[in-house]
Amino acid sequence: TPQTLINIRPVVAAIKEFFGTSQLSQFMDQNNPLSGLTHKRRLSALGPCGLLCECVGLEVRDV
Repeated sequence: TPQTLINIRPVVAAIKEFFGTSQLSQFMDQNNPLSGLTHKRRLSALGPCGLLCECVGLEVRDV
């Protein structure tokens, strides 16, 4: 069976760690379309190896 060939515990642990601690894992407000757009823009600019919140200028904040 596949369970005997592959140990899924490391994979499950990595997924739980990503969704629990990563900057890219955030809850998104699905009621407001503008909120969703802002959320997606923020993820792309502030993700790992991205910009720092303190250093972001107006050109980055502009939609």
